[in-house]
Amino acid sequence: MNPVPEAKTDSRRSMTLPGNWPFEPKRAPFFYGWVIWLVSTLGFLMSVPGQTMGMAVFTDPFIEAFGLTRTQLSVAYFFGTVGSALFLTRAGRLYDRVGARSMVVGASVLLAIMLLFICSIDVFAASLSSAAGVALGVMSFPLVMLGYFGVRFAGQGVLTSASRNALMPWFERSRGLVTGVRGVFVSLGFSLAPLPLALLISSFGWRGALLLLALILLAFAAFALLLLRDSPESCGLAADGDDLADNSGAHSIQRMADKPSATLLEARRSPVFWIYSLGMAVWALFGTAVTYHIVSIFTEAGRDASEAFAYFFPNSLVAVTVNLTASWLADRSPLKPFLLGMISAFLCGTWGLMNLEADWGYWLMVVGFGAGGGLWGMLSNLAFVRHFGLLHLGEISGLNTSVTVFASAIGPLLFSLGKDLGGSYDVAALICVVGLVILLMVAMVVRDKAGLSKL
Repeated sequence: MNPVPEAKTDSRRSMTLPGNWPFEPKRAPFFYGWVIWLVSTLGFLMSVPGQTMGMAVFTDPFIEAFGLTRTQLSVAYFFGTVGSALFLTRAGRLYDRVGARSMVVGASVLLAIMLLFICSIDVFAASLSSAAGVALGVMSFPLVMLGYFGVRFAGQGVLTSASRNALMPWFERSRGLVTGVRGVFVSLGFSLAPLPLALLISSFGWRGALLLLALILLAFAAFALLLLRDSPESCGLAADGDDLADNSGAHSIQRMADKPSATLLEARRSPVFWIYSLGMAVWALFGTAVTYHIVSIFTEAGRDASEAFAYFFPNSLVAVTVNLTASWLADRSPLKPFLLGMISAFLCGTWGLMNLEADWGYWLMVVGFGAGGGLWGMLSNLAFVRHFGLLHLGEISGLNTSVTVFASAIGPLLFSLGKDLGGSYDVAALICVVGLVILLMVAMVVRDKAGLSKL
């Protein structure tokens, strides 16, 4: 594939905000990429209200306020999440046109608006149910589904993807390590998030907590508008802090390597895209399913709720350690061994889940899912930019995000159905084992057909 002409790159970026507004980043006494790193990391953390662990904290208050059963709320969450996945590729295409700055700001504002909308659902539903003479839940169900659609689309979808991609152009030689360090803070933030959210609910009520989160998101949007930039070139800078005028340095060599870029159509035709996307989707499925049913899963294994919640701490320690180590190694290594390692780790974690009543099963689940999650974090940062380039990264990663979000929607439902129909979570876990074995065998033989990189 031939390098993309510079004129094409410029035309696609014609809608981006000026790089030197409201100030010139190149006047900073340090490499401005570290400011982008900060905003990117905060962007991930700001997406918490749209993530499963964020919304799950509000489940019981929502059930009481909206007149819904737990099953009805879960169904609304499922359809809202699936619906949001259908629009993420288009959002990625918009990212390629307007840049990271506009997308991060827009997604933050939209997420804040949707939180405000959820705050008013009980009021709207009460008025409509009174006028129509029907039960509160009849009117609140579609409104809750719309609210879930909005927070999942803006939070887990657009804000997460845009924050991830915003950092990619600023670092090249050390891209893996830099994104790995970001992953440490993101993993810890996601793991600890339910505690402060629960404290907010206990202090201000569920409505007050959502209002406060919306205000924080609007403040972050203003912060991102001032500090975020779409690329180092738009500011007269170069990636990694190199000299922009130095055409003979490592920066120039790496930029030449990055220039070949696949389109979305080319990526969709590549088995490389699908093997990585499906591998990452597996963790979205497992992660949301285990998080959503954690107490029930542990109870079935003869363990109590305190052990269920305690599981997340050692799991996060393993994930953070593996993520940082793998990210450092990935700067000088091909990615395929990490992909195979991730799938193998998920297999180990699933076997541990199926034998959770034993101590070895518990620790196998901790280490397997922790190591797999850590490798997932590294691959989600590097796989698509390395294999398909920067030019169409928004819509390519947007399609991957659609697959991931869809998997996150069916995970809890799959485990629920397995429990209801088979009497145990082992049924769903066994189905996942079969899928993982097939995925691992396919990943072993897949080769890059696009010619953009080497597995």
